[in-house]
Amino acid sequence: MDLSFAPLEGITSYIFRRAHREMFGGADKYYAPFIAPDSAGKFKAGNLRDVLPQNNESITLVPQILCNAPEPFLSVSRELADMGYKEVNLNVGCPSGTVVAKHKGAGMLLDLCSLDNCLADIFSRCELKVSVKTRLGISSEGEFPTIMEIYRKYPISELIIHARTRSGMYKSTPELSAFANVLRDCPFPLCYNGNIFSVSDLENLHAAAKGEYGVMIGRGAAADPALFREIRGGAALTTTELRGFHDRLLSDFLSAGLDAHICMARLKELWFYWETLLPDCKKQVKAVYKSRRLDDYKSAVTALFSECQVSSECHFNK
Repeated sequence: MDLSFAPLEGITSYIFRRAHREMFGGADKYYAPFIAPDSAGKFKAGNLRDVLPQNNESITLVPQILCNAPEPFLSVSRELADMGYKEVNLNVGCPSGTVVAKHKGAGMLLDLCSLDNCLADIFSRCELKVSVKTRLGISSEGEFPTIMEIYRKYPISELIIHARTRSGMYKSTPELSAFANVLRDCPFPLCYNGNIFSVSDLENLHAAAKGEYGVMIGRGAAADPALFREIRGGAALTTTELRGFHDRLLSDFLSAGLDAHICMARLKELWFYWETLLPDCKKQVKAVYKSRRLDDYKSAVTALFSECQVSSECHFNK
C-alpha cells in the first residue's frame, strides 16, 4: 500500500519533511503545500525554496499547484520539469472560502465545463505526469458521478479523493461508501484521503473499501508523526520522540534564518495538532501558546514534557 503525506499549508515545509523522514519515515512520498501562481505563472520565492531539489534530497516529493487556468499551471510545471520533477498535482480539493470564491481548489467543481476545458488543455500540453486531488462535490456526493465522467477523459496519473464534499469542510464524516463505489470502476490509480488518525481508522477504511488503492494522510500524521511507521507495523510514538522532533524543528527553523517569533508561530501551529496527543495537559499546552519570547517558550515546552506523557491514541476532533 502506497502511503503519502498530504500537504498542509504552513506545516509540511521542506524543513518539516526532512526531519519527519529522518526521524520517523514510513511515508512513500510527500506532497508540497500548494503553489498558487498568478495569471502569468509567477509564484512566491518561498514556494520555490520549498521545492528546490537541494532542500528535498532523499525525499520523493510531488509539488501541488492551485490554479484554475491552463497557462499558469503549465508555466509552473515547466519550471518544475526543469528542476527534475516527473509529476505535479492539481488541487481541486481545497475547501477554503477565499480559495473557492476564486473558483480555485474545490471551487473548480462549481463550473464543470470550465474544469473540463482546463483539464483538456493541461493534459494536451503538460510534459509531466499530472495527478488530481479532488472532493466529491460541492454539497452532495451525488455530484461525483458527473465529475468522474470528466476525469475519465484524461490520463490522470493518480486520483486522490478527499471523501467529503466542499460543504463538509473537515468536520463531516467521510463518505467511505462513495469512495468504495469509485474504487469498483476506476480507470486509473486511486488514493483515499480523509480522517485517518490511527491504525484502527485505516482498518475501518479497508473494511469499507476493499481493493487496491493508496492512502494519503495529513492531519493525522501532523498530530502523530509516527503514524506512518505504526501503520507499517512499527512502534507507536513516545514522549521522548515527540520532544526530540520538536527540538529538531526548532533548531532547523533557527538555522534556516527564521526570526524567533516566526519559529514560535510555526511550532504553535503544530501544537494545534500535537495537543491532541496530550488530552490531560491543557494547562501546560496553554502556557506554550501564551509564551511570547523564545526563552519563555522553551521553558513552557520543557515544563510540559517533564509533566506530560503522550497518549496511546490520538484524540483529534478538530
